Amino acid sequence: MKDLDKYKGCLIGGAAGDALGYAVEFLDEPGITEKYGSNGITDYDLANEKALISDDTQMTLFTANGLLLGTTRGRTRGIMGSYPSYIAYCYKEWYRTQTERYPLECENGYHYTWLSHIPELFERRAPGMTCLSAIESGCCGTMEEPANDSKGCGGVMRVAPIGLYFIDNKHYEPEEVMLIGAQTAALTHGHELGYIPAAALVHIIRCLAQEGGHSVLEAVNESLSWCRVLFSKAKHLREFEDIMERAIKLSSSGMGDIDAIHALGEGWVAEETLAIAVYCALKYPTDIGKGLIAAVNHKGDSDSTGAVAGNIIGANVGLSGIPQKFVSRLELRDVITEIAEDLYHDCPMQSEYDMDNRSWDWEHKYIENDYPIWKAEKGVKN
Repeated sequence: MKDLDKYKGCLIGGAAGDALGYAVEFLDEPGITEKYGSNGITDYDLANEKALISDDTQMTLFTANGLLLGTTRGRTRGIMGSYPSYIAYCYKEWYRTQTERYPLECENGYHYTWLSHIPELFERRAPGMTCLSAIESGCCGTMEEPANDSKGCGGVMRVAPIGLYFIDNKHYEPEEVMLIGAQTAALTHGHELGYIPAAALVHIIRCLAQEGGHSVLEAVNESLSWCRVLFSKAKHLREFEDIMERAIKLSSSGMGDIDAIHALGEGWVAEETLAIAVYCALKYPTDIGKGLIAAVNHKGDSDSTGAVAGNIIGANVGLSGIPQKFVSRLELRDVITEIAEDLYHDCPMQSEYDMDNRSWDWEHKYIENDYPIWKAEKGVKN
């Protein structure tokens, strides 16, 4: 069964880890302790009273929008393409927010996402060069025909909404949902270790965000079992298994967090990002504060390891399990929450003729794609 609190917890938790880690992404450990004290960064470093999200959360939101765009088009037009194809359209619009000024001109008279009407999403927050270059060249990589040989973490840090969206969806088996995650990562990251961790994360999230779901360890082990089946012919599968098994062992070893994370890497590549996040989630499965602090206070890609750890622990504890200090000042908190609610409730219309379930809010989000503008105009009229 779906659990709305866990949907919100997953996305808010991911954004919280992202925002906490964004402040220290390019600092080494001496630099972190010099600036924030011996315990490192433990609370947000605010800018204009806001905890700023990075490209990780931005792209996560556009992933979610792509899923909902696809379903809505399928139901209202009677035909649809693959989910990764709609996500790719939304990534192209995210790319425009990073390379053009607000407001965006319509391409062919059409926007693909209502998020392109939110000025804050035009802020460049260290977007990944692989994501930018792959999207610029078409955003059409696949596992069979890779766009490049990158295994950077840009593919894994954005796919958590896929795990949430397909809970209780009887039309998609677990392996199919994992492949959607892998294919979404492969749009921009062509190395096996660029997309296999994305498939694993999607399954972990799907397990944890269900009401009365798995333990974190059960979710991780189950994701590994599925990866062995789905990617049995992958040349780099053993490398992925090795680092994940290492993360599991380290989480119960008694080793200090910094040393354990050093044994896993720095998080600039996808398998290290997921391994560090899994280590933190296994060690602190119900204490997201400790989990996020561990996930970001290292010399690597702190916002991505923080974001993925936050997705996992947040899916486990729910929004109700996240301390208010990580929620109240989070940039775009309301937008993140609204996207989580939309993933949970899904498109209310079953066809274009379903007037009984028509929702003007939904139409302006995922058909007209002008929701913020429409909402503002509606407010003025009222």
